[in-house]
Formats: sequence, structure tokens, C-alpha cells
Amino acid sequence: MQVNKKEERRDPKITTIKLKKAAENVVEEAHKHKNPYIDIPVRSLSNVHFNEQQSIIELGKELQRRYFFNVAQAKKFLQTFLIASACKTLIDSGKTTSIRDLYYMTKHTIGDSNENTFDDQMDSDLIIEDLEVTIDALREELNLFASNRGALVGPLKLIDSGDKIDCSKMGSGGWSVPSIVEKNLVEFESCEAKFILMVEKDAVWRRLNEDKFWKKHKCILIHGQGMAPRGVRRLLFRLVNELKLPLYVFVDNDPWGFYIYSVIKQGSINLAYESQRMAVPSAKFLGLSSFDKDIYKLPDNVTIKLNEQDKSRAKQIIQYPWFKSKEWQKELSHMLKQGVKLELEALSAKGISFVTDTYLPDKINNKKWLD
Repeated sequence: MQVNKKEERRDPKITTIKLKKAAENVVEEAHKHKNPYIDIPVRSLSNVHFNEQQSIIELGKELQRRYFFNVAQAKKFLQTFLIASACKTLIDSGKTTSIRDLYYMTKHTIGDSNENTFDDQMDSDLIIEDLEVTIDALREELNLFASNRGALVGPLKLIDSGDKIDCSKMGSGGWSVPSIVEKNLVEFESCEAKFILMVEKDAVWRRLNEDKFWKKHKCILIHGQGMAPRGVRRLLFRLVNELKLPLYVFVDNDPWGFYIYSVIKQGSINLAYESQRMAVPSAKFLGLSSFDKDIYKLPDNVTIKLNEQDKSRAKQIIQYPWFKSKEWQKELSHMLKQGVKLELEALSAKGISFVTDTYLPDKINNKKWLD
């Protein structure tokens, strides 16, 4: 499958214009002798809803107005424009930096006071998220990155920051998925894969890679070391939408595995403002299923009892609108009734390569997934 290289890229100038516009609005208010402010969409559960038509979690329209002349809001107002200014400098210079480095770049003591602009990186991280949602730009479009988490292998050729990468020749470790995977940095050159398999755990991914599952079944094999980081989720979105590939998600049979799947499929509550550019509603849940123990005759000693936290989380998930289908209600109810969970590694009880030779081929070929 050849990739259309003429697809429009996101111009960094657009993000710069949005940053400047936010600053100009503040200056305009000051010139009018008014209290400068910035409107920031509220990022809380109360302002999140499930769009059933698009099958994604979305942020609502509720706004929080942050004023300059307000004792309770002045510091956050200052922090917002400190971060915005630093990001504009990065974009203008064509440089990227880590969210950790940005914290140190913008941290300093204010004048002769004992007050710092930031006391903790958590504060600057939250301001970055505020800025993202305010100007409708991904963190990555602000030229910010986090540490790499996740790896990919398969019949895909891409260009990463000008370097040609053949993902079928990346050895045992695979191509390390960067935090920033936007089109100006990562370009798909060609792809022969038939589907994408997203695996929760690095150890299971390594088993599949060693067994060359991706080669036998012509697929892209990717993991995110547990909850998939933003770079991996954004890459999955691009692979599905640009290369038109089906996506299968392979996670533990427990409430946390189900949640990882739902975040990939519908988006997350915390990052509801990014769902349009990260969520993959077409993703299919491949397993593990709470019924797999009996179907594949797994021994009793591979199960783990659900603890109270597991049960509580499962009862929350079963109430989510995107888990209301008959099939998902049956799945979750059965797990609660059995009172046990299964990790992906449980399949190894049937043989070290059972997952490669039997389980996954059977699930995929016979369409044994949940939607």
C-alpha cells in the first residue's frame, strides 16, 4: 500500500498565530483599561460528555475565565503566558524540548520576592494542558515532547526527522516511538501491513516479535508499556486514518486492561479535548476475555482473584455509556461473577508460543473480538 505524500501537513505557523492571538487579546484589554483575561475550557468530568454518533469522549463548552487582576488567579495567568511565550520561541527556532526542560526554562524567582513562577513540574504540566485546550493545539504542536515509551515493528517504511526507517529491520527492540509523531517529523513512506496489533505489555510484544508474528501475518506490532502514552495513541490514530488499517487491541482481562482499550477507542476523560485527534472508534478488543479460560482450556492456577479495588473499578466501567452494549455488559458481568482476572502471560501456560501460533490467529481469523 502506497501512502499519499501530498496529504496536507499541520503548519507550525498556525500554532504560532494562535499563540500570538491569545497575547494580543490580553494587550487589547489592557489598552482599554480593562482587566485582562483568558478563557480556558474546563477540563473536568462535569464538562465531559460521550458523543454517541462519533463514539468518542468530548469536552463540553464550559469555560473558566482567568483574570490578571485577581489575587487567586494572577499567578496562573502569569504562568499561562510564560509557557505560551516559551513555546512560541521553540516553534520560531524550529527546536523541540521536553516538558521537564520547559519547567526549568520557565522557573525563576519573581523580582525581589520569595515567590517562584513554578514550584513543581506538576504545575507547569497542568498549564501546558490548559494552553493546549485553549488554543486547540496538541502538546506536540507546541514542540514539546515526553520520554519515549513504546515500540513498533512491522512492514512499514517511514521517515523520522529526515532519516528513512525500515520497521521490518529493527531487531528485537523495534523502532522506539517518539513522543512527537506529527507529519512534519514522522512521514509514512510505504506500508504492506494488513492490520495493527496494539499490545499492552512489552514482554508479550517481545514474544510476538521474537516469533515473527508480524511477519507471518503482515501486521504492525506496537506496544505502549501499559497505558499507551500520547505519542503511541497519536501514531495509532494516524496509522488507522491515513493508511486505512484495522486496529486490534490486546490487553489483560481486568478493569485496567479494559480501560486501556477504552482510552484508545473512545479517548480519555482527562484528555477529552484531544479525542478528535487521538481516539480510534473503529478499534476492536481482541482479548483477553473473561470467557477465554474455558474456551482455550487454561489451567485454574493462572487466574488471579479480583481485589476490592478491581471490583470497584469494574463496577464503574460497567456504567460507562461506551460499555453499554450487550456484549460488553456480558463480558464485564461474567468477570465480576467469576471473581477473577487473567493477565496476558496466562496464555503461556499452554505453551510459550501459544499466543503466537494459536490464540491470536484464531481470534483474528474468526473475528472473535468485541467492538
